[in-house]
Amino acid sequence: MSEKVIIRRLVTGVPGLDAILGGGLPEFSFNIIVGSPGSGKTTLANQIMFGLATREKPALFFTVFGEPPLKMLRYQQQFEYFNFDKIDDSIRFVDLSDDIAAGSFDRLLERITQEIRISTPALVFVDSFRSVMFEMHKRPAGDITAQQFISRLGIFLSGWQATTFLIGEYSSENDPHPVFTIADGLLSLEQNVYRNSMVRKIQILKMRGQATRPGMHTFSISAEGIEVFPVALVLDDTGNATKAANPVRSNSRLAMGVPRLDDMLGGGLPSGYSLLVAGPSGSGKTILATAFLAEGVRLGEPGVIVAFEQTPSQSWIRTIDNLVRAGKIGLINTRSLDLSIDQIVHRLTQMIREMKATRVVIDSLSGFELAVAPSFREDFRESLFRMFAVLSGLGVTVLMTSELEDRYVDLRFSPYGSAFLTDAIIVQRYIEVQSNLQRVMSVVKVRASSHSTEIRRYEITDDGIVIGDPVLDYEAILGGQPIRTKK
Repeated sequence: MSEKVIIRRLVTGVPGLDAILGGGLPEFSFNIIVGSPGSGKTTLANQIMFGLATREKPALFFTVFGEPPLKMLRYQQQFEYFNFDKIDDSIRFVDLSDDIAAGSFDRLLERITQEIRISTPALVFVDSFRSVMFEMHKRPAGDITAQQFISRLGIFLSGWQATTFLIGEYSSENDPHPVFTIADGLLSLEQNVYRNSMVRKIQILKMRGQATRPGMHTFSISAEGIEVFPVALVLDDTGNATKAANPVRSNSRLAMGVPRLDDMLGGGLPSGYSLLVAGPSGSGKTILATAFLAEGVRLGEPGVIVAFEQTPSQSWIRTIDNLVRAGKIGLINTRSLDLSIDQIVHRLTQMIREMKATRVVIDSLSGFELAVAPSFREDFRESLFRMFAVLSGLGVTVLMTSELEDRYVDLRFSPYGSAFLTDAIIVQRYIEVQSNLQRVMSVVKVRASSHSTEIRRYEITDDGIVIGDPVLDYEAILGGQPIRTKK
């Protein structure tokens, strides 16, 4: 055999699934979908079936004791992928309950093969094959074993040139089944509940003949069906995965929209940089971020804001809200407790491409952590690094805010240890002057660029942030003592 066999890949129609499969499902493959009850196995199988079935390549769905066809269809038709026109036209359901009740693998295999010869399907589904195993424990003498049944079924279906799916309530780790070894593909679904949040994950444990994307990938079930959010990958210039991307940057600098701040940064924020604005509550971090986006719109540079703490009805976002309504700014505003960072990054990168945005604001990292499901928070710092790398590879300029407790006696920039990931840092603080609190800010770093080291007072007015003169006697600030200024 000198010619390489080309295996056609089937596009599943499930958003994000083809990406982690390595391009789609191999045609004529023998696949198993496993997971705990309620993890989404039947929904995934139906969504794949409705996405792939046509009159020329029909689908045959076998059901057993687990869920009768009428009951399953009652719930599946609630999803948008469900198509009534395909029922009995390109999709046919067969109930195997009576055949399984007879307790013979031989008879069951004969019924399945008979139905397949009648329908000549391109897609075959058996839900749930674990129910088959449970019901067939009392076999008549001379009957084939469960392993022989699965093996013969797989050989028959492969010879019939059908892409096959067995669905079962198995755990791929704690409850393995011998059939896993003969499967071409093994998809494992799981769901975890932590307090008041639920996180669903999918993993491609096996897919013969192609490279899959490793790891656990989160997915959601909504009215549209299942959507998979692949772990965000950092891609190099050739489109291959790498640990770190080469930032897309230019020699230009972006105006911040706050008078005097550009001078403090050494002429504006370099394009493609990530800027961390850290400070205590009420110090004006979000107002600065709003000015950054509004200035971008004025200069013809669309932006996107990811808001985790505020809502569009609050006063600070009225400017942003008007720009969102005008289509100049994209807004991702969520307080869901079931999000993963990969889901957030997916939404963000999608909106960046749609808006052709060059400026991004994340307000704030503190709210970001709370929005992420608890089971993901232990890897929050690692996920932040991956997110920064992805955004850097897109060439956008990012401004992030971070809530810090002002202790008056030490300097800190971020509770997540993320300061080293950013290219520039602005710190906002409070100082006490003659029994009054005043706001001050300073530029801590601008990577590979000179910048002001002055600590300057600023005020928040109806027109935004107004930066004033430098503060003297910095040592008194650290000591929490009253500030002396030159007259």
